[in-house]
Amino acid sequence: MKPVVSIIMGSTSDLPVMEKAAKFFDEMEIPFEINALSAHRTPERVEAFAKAAADRGIKVIIAAAGMAAHLPGVIASMTHIPVIGVPIDASLDGIDALLAIVQMPPGIPVATVGINGSLNAAILALQMIATGDQDLQEKLKAYKENLKKKIEKANEDLAKVEFKFKTN
Repeated sequence: MKPVVSIIMGSTSDLPVMEKAAKFFDEMEIPFEINALSAHRTPERVEAFAKAAADRGIKVIIAAAGMAAHLPGVIASMTHIPVIGVPIDASLDGIDALLAIVQMPPGIPVATVGINGSLNAAILALQMIATGDQDLQEKLKAYKENLKKKIEKANEDLAKVEFKFKTN
């Protein structure tokens, strides 16, 4: 099995957030890899990873980082593969990471999801990969249909909750 998505974290302390992406890829049966690389502590390894990713068959990179959050942008500057940034709430409620990731210079885009939004990053990555794959598109449709069913079930459950002044 060869990975088609790479999940990169600035450190293993980001794993509790990034597990949601990993679990989604497992559920969708998408081969992925997961590694810790630091734009500040292991810049040579980040460069080697970014420059070799396409040749290894990686189609999308999800890069998570907190605080200064340079990792997604550094990777995006060294590859033509789409990079999705996940800002991690490591300080300042994650706003510092969000702003660092979303404010990329022209020509070096990084798609950015919400703070700690690894699940949305995984769904977006799969949507990118699925553009030419009908089977993956069907998996995505089924996943989203299931989300709809969860809300419908929640409303059924809420209808059973009783309060003195509740009208529905």
